[in-house]
Amino acid sequence: MPTNFTAEPVRVRVPATSANLGPGFDALGLALGLYDDVAAEVASGGVRVTVTGQGAGELPDDDRHLVVRAMRAAFDVLGAHPDGLSVECVNRVPQARGLGSSSAAIVAGVLLARALVTDGEHLLDDAGALRLAAEIEGHPDNVAPCLLGGFTLAWSESTGARAVSLPVADGVRPTVFVPAERGLTATARAALPATVPHGDAALTAGRAALLVHALTADPTLLLPATVDRIHQDYRAAGMPGTSALVSALRAAGVAAVVSGAGPTVLALSEPPAGFPVGTDWQIWQLPIDVSGARLAWGRLGHAERDPVAAGRKS
Repeated sequence: MPTNFTAEPVRVRVPATSANLGPGFDALGLALGLYDDVAAEVASGGVRVTVTGQGAGELPDDDRHLVVRAMRAAFDVLGAHPDGLSVECVNRVPQARGLGSSSAAIVAGVLLARALVTDGEHLLDDAGALRLAAEIEGHPDNVAPCLLGGFTLAWSESTGARAVSLPVADGVRPTVFVPAERGLTATARAALPATVPHGDAALTAGRAALLVHALTADPTLLLPATVDRIHQDYRAAGMPGTSALVSALRAAGVAAVVSGAGPTVLALSEPPAGFPVGTDWQIWQLPIDVSGARLAWGRLGHAERDPVAAGRKS
């Protein structure tokens, strides 16, 4: 084995995320206590990927897998190119639902590659890992909370993506409503207009600022703070069930938004008891993940191979 690679396998646990949070389009994100576990080691040749749980039998098992593609991108930055890789994924984050499954795969790949290279953290620091993950994903709003945990504010500069993580106030209790149908971020972005009215932009900017205060200091303001005029209305026609549920929850006083590009709905305050949702939605109460991605040495253990969604309450 080349001397610039570690001989020991490495594993990482990466959280689900919800981005935008209403008015914080492409900037705000929240890490949720629902996790994918991924392990990798350098192999003698070729790429082998096994997937358990979400996406099993659907996701590619070779170089096309997003974890491997992210690992290759990180290896390029690190100047290290292994002959082969063995990757094991236990996925609990639903695919293409607006809960950051692609960001989880990207962050896992970047961190695994860095850990497998001797002195990888010196060659690619945490700020560099964020920049690379955001470059692969195309925007930083999901990769930031996946890496850092908590409630994150992300932005881009000429040198790449940056982000900060802020503590979340007591009283913020996320609930996600996950439909069986899937959505594509590219399709959702295609529904957005090239420009928006000045009044809508101004209103949304003010609510995004208020949302930072509501999430970190005063959850009683979450309902007005989650008003958005930038993206949700434009995407509503493509996700009528999602739009209807968001409207019904908000009419009941619940701070509900489209999670990421949808079709999952995120409620930041608890729905009233007995709120009628119907049978088309899985309802999960999730804690806020405050740690972000976590690395450890060794292969996945028995508990980590359990495909049941850790931390989920239904």
